Amino acid sequence: MHVSSMSLLPSCSWLAIVLISLLLISRPGTVAGDGQPPSKPIVTPITRDPSTSLYTIPVKNGIPLVLDLAGSLVWSTCQQQGHRTIPCKSSACKVANRNRPASCASAANGGNADDPHCACTTYPYNPVSGHCGNGDLTVVPLAANATDGKRPLFPVSFNALGSCAPDGLLESLPSGAAGVAGLSRLPLSLPSQVASKLKVAKQFALCLPSGDGGQTGAAVFGGGPFQLMANWPPPSDLAEELRRGSLPLVKNPKNKGAYYFRVHGIAVNEELVPLAPGALDLDARSGRGGVVFSTVTPYTTLRSDIFNALIAAFDRATSRIPRRKPPPPNNLCFEASGFSWNALGPGVAIIDLMLDNQRNWSLPGVSSLVQVSGDTLCFAFQNMGSPASEAPDAPAIIFGTHQMVNNLVQFDLEKNTFGFSGLLNGRRTQCGRFDFNMGTS
Repeated sequence: MHVSSMSLLPSCSWLAIVLISLLLISRPGTVAGDGQPPSKPIVTPITRDPSTSLYTIPVKNGIPLVLDLAGSLVWSTCQQQGHRTIPCKSSACKVANRNRPASCASAANGGNADDPHCACTTYPYNPVSGHCGNGDLTVVPLAANATDGKRPLFPVSFNALGSCAPDGLLESLPSGAAGVAGLSRLPLSLPSQVASKLKVAKQFALCLPSGDGGQTGAAVFGGGPFQLMANWPPPSDLAEELRRGSLPLVKNPKNKGAYYFRVHGIAVNEELVPLAPGALDLDARSGRGGVVFSTVTPYTTLRSDIFNALIAAFDRATSRIPRRKPPPPNNLCFEASGFSWNALGPGVAIIDLMLDNQRNWSLPGVSSLVQVSGDTLCFAFQNMGSPASEAPDAPAIIFGTHQMVNNLVQFDLEKNTFGFSGLLNGRRTQCGRFDFNMGTS
């Protein structure tokens, strides 16, 4: 009688073969850090909070953190006891305390390094309230999904360095948010740590949703493709298009983490807005001026001299549209019925920001106006006012989220560049059309 050689194997060897086979055909590992990490970018949904107009991502084990493009740290509230601490003498402690906001100044500089048991203290900053707290530098468990740029593929979890924060620092943040995800250029920001931990590109892309109908946008960390569902034309890789047309970011030595970009002028209805020479320029010595991206400023906010010139030009260009009394804090409002409508919103004079390489960031009606009631549309820009406009470090323009909605904006921290898609409505898609149904790797 013939006996298969397989049947002669000891039972423990047979079990080992089965286990190895299962490992070979199973999905890639989902834990990154100590072992070989996944080399795919990660994706997480972006949600707009209607009460605060702030944007969050659920990366702290499903708990939302507020997106802050200028934030240097990932911070959240912690349990009083039981969290891991980092020594004062560590290089991580020095990095965490290197670029604190001015309101977070402290002589302690992370703690008493002469004490061998000293735990590193960090100074988390709330970008909405402007308040600063203090807490331990700790290890924060984070989670998202690996992606091919089209859909999520499998869960990925990893540890990052972050700061504990007192509960009081959550003031002005969305209900349920546990802290802030800093997205700056600095070493302990979320994009920097994702790149380091997961061995992916030091890039990230944000697609902020309008929030209408509960739609979620998408954030991709680690480079790679980015594709949105569309009926026609067929979906294409927006990220590669943005990389080919990328523009330089500008560094502000007084605000090293923030993302500044160069604007040479502003036009309304293709007519140049009269501004003083150098009004938009960044003074590298003082840190004053320039144009900076912000995910915690709901409407683009302009220094008073620039705002006054822009609203006067827009007022002239829309002189035939019936006005409405502007409810505070709005300055210029219109009857909604006075506009024709198209895929880009109300038909109105387009505002163009004139960028490098003869590129324009065009802001049609859906970006330049906001509907404050059923019959009223208002100018969707704010006056920085006084004394903010006179501050020694005041930007010329803070480019806010209303003007970023339904644009894919991509940042490359290695090449110091950014790319933008322009309003996706013109491509018959929007940020709410990322396919979050789990795919296969």
